[in-house]
Amino acid sequence: MELDEFTQANAPKSGGDGFQLENAKLLDIAVEGTAMVKAGSMVAYTGDLTFTGKSSAEGGITGLVKDAVSSEGTPIMEADGSGHLYVADQEKKIQVLSLDADDSISVNGNDILAFESRVDYEINTVGGLSEAIAGGLTNVYLSGPGTVALTTHGDPLVATPPITTDPDATVAWSTNLSPSIETNKTIEIGQQSGESFQMAFTGSEGFVVVQPYEEGGQPAQQ
Repeated sequence: MELDEFTQANAPKSGGDGFQLENAKLLDIAVEGTAMVKAGSMVAYTGDLTFTGKSSAEGGITGLVKDAVSSEGTPIMEADGSGHLYVADQEKKIQVLSLDADDSISVNGNDILAFESRVDYEINTVGGLSEAIAGGLTNVYLSGPGTVALTTHGDPLVATPPITTDPDATVAWSTNLSPSIETNKTIEIGQQSGESFQMAFTGSEGFVVVQPYEEGGQPAQQ
Protein backbone atom coordinates (compact mmCIF):
# COMPACT_ATOMS: atom_id res chain seq x y z
CA MET A 1 0.00 0.00 0.00
CA GLU A 2 1.30 3.41 -0.95
CA LEU A 3 1.84 5.91 1.88
CA ASP A 4 -0.88 8.22 0.58
CA GLU A 5 -3.32 5.30 0.37
CA PHE A 6 -2.45 4.29 3.93
CA THR A 7 -3.03 7.76 5.37
CA GLN A 8 -6.26 8.27 3.46
CA ALA A 9 -7.66 4.83 4.35
CA ASN A 10 -7.05 5.37 8.07
CA ALA A 11 -7.77 9.08 8.42
CA PRO A 12 -10.34 10.21 11.01
CA LYS A 13 -13.90 10.46 9.76
CA SER A 14 -14.86 14.02 8.97
CA GLY A 15 -17.55 15.90 10.87
CA GLY A 16 -19.81 14.17 13.34
CA ASP A 17 -21.15 15.16 16.72
CA GLY A 18 -21.35 13.19 19.94
CA PHE A 19 -20.06 9.59 19.87
CA GLN A 20 -18.83 8.22 16.54
CA LEU A 21 -17.04 4.93 15.89
CA GLU A 22 -13.86 5.29 13.88
CA ASN A 23 -13.78 1.50 13.74
CA ALA A 24 -15.05 -1.35 15.91
CA LYS A 25 -12.41 -0.70 18.59
CA LEU A 26 -11.87 3.08 18.50
CA LEU A 27 -14.37 5.74 19.56
CA ASP A 28 -14.30 9.41 18.58
CA ILE A 29 -16.06 11.71 21.07
CA ALA A 30 -16.77 15.26 19.90
CA VAL A 31 -16.35 17.09 23.21
CA GLU A 32 -18.02 20.45 23.72
CA GLY A 33 -18.03 20.86 27.47
CA THR A 34 -17.59 17.62 29.45
CA ALA A 35 -17.53 13.91 28.70
CA MET A 36 -16.95 11.03 31.12
CA VAL A 37 -14.42 8.39 30.01
CA LYS A 38 -12.59 5.44 31.48
CA ALA A 39 -9.26 6.50 32.96
CA GLY A 40 -6.38 5.51 30.73
CA SER A 41 -8.58 5.06 27.65
CA MET A 42 -7.39 8.19 25.82
CA VAL A 43 -5.22 7.34 22.81
CA ALA A 44 -5.28 10.78 21.13
CA TYR A 45 -7.15 14.06 21.01
CA THR A 46 -7.37 17.29 19.06
CA GLY A 47 -8.33 20.73 20.30
CA ASP A 48 -8.07 21.95 23.89
CA LEU A 49 -8.94 19.25 26.45
CA THR A 50 -8.03 18.66 30.09
CA PHE A 51 -8.48 15.48 32.11
CA THR A 52 -9.32 15.17 35.80
CA GLY A 53 -10.49 12.41 38.13
CA LYS A 54 -14.11 12.49 39.22
CA SER A 55 -14.45 13.73 42.81
CA SER A 56 -16.24 11.45 45.25
CA ALA A 57 -17.59 14.58 46.96
CA GLU A 58 -19.82 15.03 43.93
CA GLY A 59 -21.63 11.83 44.77
CA GLY A 60 -20.63 9.59 41.90
CA ILE A 61 -17.73 7.71 40.43
CA THR A 62 -14.41 8.63 41.97
CA GLY A 63 -11.07 8.81 40.25
CA LEU A 64 -10.41 5.34 41.64
CA VAL A 65 -13.51 3.78 43.16
CA LYS A 66 -12.48 1.13 45.65
CA ASP A 67 -14.14 -0.04 48.83
CA ALA A 68 -14.38 -3.08 51.06
CA VAL A 69 -16.56 -5.00 48.63
CA SER A 70 -14.80 -4.10 45.40
CA SER A 71 -11.58 -5.78 44.33
CA GLU A 72 -11.45 -3.75 41.14
CA GLY A 73 -12.08 -0.06 40.82
CA THR A 74 -14.12 1.85 38.30
CA PRO A 75 -11.59 4.50 37.31
CA ILE A 76 -13.33 7.35 35.48
CA MET A 77 -12.05 10.75 34.40
CA GLU A 78 -13.68 13.91 33.09
CA ALA A 79 -12.59 15.30 29.75
CA ASP A 80 -13.29 19.04 29.67
CA GLY A 81 -12.96 21.51 26.83
CA SER A 82 -13.47 21.47 23.10
CA GLY A 83 -12.09 18.98 20.60
CA HIS A 84 -12.17 15.38 19.44
CA LEU A 85 -11.22 12.70 21.97
CA TYR A 86 -10.24 9.23 20.75
CA VAL A 87 -10.65 6.41 23.29
CA ALA A 88 -10.16 2.65 23.28
CA ASP A 89 -9.74 -0.17 25.79
CA GLN A 90 -7.33 -3.03 25.07
CA GLU A 91 -8.74 -3.71 21.58
CA LYS A 92 -12.16 -4.57 22.98
CA LYS A 93 -15.13 -3.97 20.69
CA ILE A 94 -17.17 -0.86 21.43
CA GLN A 95 -20.96 -0.81 21.70
CA VAL A 96 -22.57 2.65 21.51
CA LEU A 97 -26.06 2.88 23.04
CA SER A 98 -28.50 5.78 23.07
CA LEU A 99 -30.61 5.90 26.24
CA ASP A 100 -34.01 7.60 26.24
CA ALA A 101 -35.27 9.46 29.30
CA ASP A 102 -36.94 6.31 30.64
CA ASP A 103 -34.05 3.95 29.81
CA SER A 104 -31.50 2.69 32.31
CA ILE A 105 -28.83 0.01 32.27
CA SER A 106 -26.54 -1.62 34.81
CA VAL A 107 -22.99 -2.14 33.52
CA ASN A 108 -20.01 -3.98 34.94
CA GLY A 109 -17.59 -1.23 36.00
CA ASN A 110 -14.77 -2.81 33.98
CA ASP A 111 -16.82 -2.54 30.78
CA ILE A 112 -17.65 1.18 30.94
CA LEU A 113 -15.77 3.17 28.27
CA ALA A 114 -17.54 6.53 28.12
CA PHE A 115 -20.83 8.34 28.65
CA GLU A 116 -22.22 11.82 28.22
CA SER A 117 -22.09 14.08 31.26
CA ARG A 118 -25.89 14.45 31.21
CA VAL A 119 -26.33 10.73 31.96
CA ASP A 120 -27.18 10.08 35.61
CA TYR A 121 -25.07 7.40 37.27
CA GLU A 122 -24.35 5.73 40.58
CA ILE A 123 -22.12 2.93 41.86
CA ASN A 124 -23.65 -0.18 43.40
CA THR A 125 -22.56 -3.67 44.26
CA VAL A 126 -24.51 -6.68 43.06
CA GLY A 127 -26.53 -8.01 45.96
CA GLY A 128 -25.27 -11.36 47.19
CA LEU A 129 -22.15 -11.48 45.04
CA SER A 130 -20.06 -9.40 47.41
CA GLU A 131 -20.85 -11.88 50.16
CA ALA A 132 -20.36 -14.94 47.95
CA ILE A 133 -17.09 -13.92 46.31
CA ALA A 134 -14.23 -12.00 47.86
CA GLY A 135 -14.19 -8.70 46.03
CA GLY A 136 -17.75 -8.89 44.72
CA LEU A 137 -18.89 -7.15 41.57
CA THR A 138 -19.18 -3.38 41.21
CA ASN A 139 -21.69 -2.09 38.67
CA VAL A 140 -22.48 1.36 37.36
CA TYR A 141 -26.17 2.23 36.99
CA LEU A 142 -26.68 4.61 34.08
CA SER A 143 -29.95 6.43 33.37
CA GLY A 144 -30.88 8.41 30.26
CA PRO A 145 -31.26 10.49 28.37
CA GLY A 146 -27.82 10.35 26.82
CA THR A 147 -25.26 8.21 25.01
CA VAL A 148 -23.07 5.56 26.63
CA ALA A 149 -20.27 3.38 25.24
CA LEU A 150 -19.59 -0.13 26.56
CA THR A 151 -16.81 -2.55 25.66
CA THR A 152 -17.00 -6.28 25.04
CA HIS A 153 -14.50 -8.97 24.16
CA GLY A 154 -15.87 -10.04 20.80
CA ASP A 155 -19.49 -9.76 19.71
CA PRO A 156 -21.95 -9.82 22.62
CA LEU A 157 -25.03 -11.97 23.12
CA VAL A 158 -28.10 -10.01 24.26
CA ALA A 159 -30.60 -12.44 25.78
CA THR A 160 -33.95 -12.15 27.52
CA PRO A 161 -34.56 -13.83 30.87
CA PRO A 162 -34.87 -16.36 32.27
CA ILE A 163 -31.14 -16.97 31.87
CA THR A 164 -28.20 -17.89 34.10
CA THR A 165 -24.78 -16.36 33.40
CA ASP A 166 -21.17 -16.45 34.54
CA PRO A 167 -20.40 -13.22 36.49
CA ASP A 168 -17.05 -12.89 34.69
CA ALA A 169 -18.78 -12.93 31.28
CA THR A 170 -21.72 -10.70 32.23
CA VAL A 171 -21.37 -7.18 30.84
CA ALA A 172 -24.70 -5.46 31.52
CA TRP A 173 -28.43 -5.83 32.10
CA SER A 174 -31.55 -3.71 32.16
CA THR A 175 -32.12 -2.25 35.60
CA ASN A 176 -35.60 -3.73 35.93
CA LEU A 177 -33.79 -7.03 36.55
CA SER A 178 -32.25 -8.00 39.87
CA PRO A 179 -30.02 -11.07 39.55
CA SER A 180 -29.72 -13.60 42.33
CA ILE A 181 -26.44 -15.35 43.05
CA GLU A 182 -26.37 -19.12 42.97
CA THR A 183 -23.69 -21.66 43.82
CA ASN A 184 -22.98 -24.38 41.30
CA LYS A 185 -24.26 -27.50 43.01
CA THR A 186 -21.54 -29.70 41.54
CA ILE A 187 -19.19 -28.04 44.02
CA GLU A 188 -21.11 -29.66 46.83
CA ILE A 189 -20.08 -33.14 45.69
CA GLY A 190 -16.48 -32.19 45.05
CA GLN A 191 -16.55 -31.92 41.26
CA GLN A 192 -14.79 -28.69 40.37
CA SER A 193 -16.42 -27.24 37.26
CA GLY A 194 -14.69 -23.85 37.17
CA GLU A 195 -18.12 -22.21 37.39
CA SER A 196 -18.44 -21.77 41.15
CA PHE A 197 -20.93 -18.88 41.14
CA GLN A 198 -23.64 -17.95 38.70
CA MET A 199 -26.04 -15.06 38.20
CA ALA A 200 -29.69 -16.04 37.75
CA PHE A 201 -31.97 -13.59 35.92
CA THR A 202 -35.67 -14.37 36.14
CA GLY A 203 -38.84 -12.87 34.77
CA SER A 204 -39.93 -12.33 31.17
CA GLU A 205 -38.88 -8.73 30.46
CA GLY A 206 -35.59 -6.90 30.10
CA PHE A 207 -32.26 -8.05 28.66
CA VAL A 208 -28.85 -9.37 29.70
CA VAL A 209 -25.60 -8.72 27.81
CA VAL A 210 -22.88 -11.38 27.94
CA GLN A 211 -19.58 -11.62 26.09
CA PRO A 212 -17.82 -14.75 24.76
CA TYR A 213 -15.03 -14.29 27.28
CA GLU A 214 -14.47 -14.43 31.03
CA GLU A 215 -12.67 -11.33 32.35
CA GLY A 216 -10.45 -13.44 34.61
CA GLY A 217 -9.33 -15.71 31.77
CA GLN A 218 -6.61 -15.62 29.14
CA PRO A 219 -6.35 -12.80 26.59
CA ALA A 220 -9.24 -12.92 24.15
CA GLN A 221 -8.87 -13.44 20.42
CA GLN A 222 -10.56 -10.51 18.69
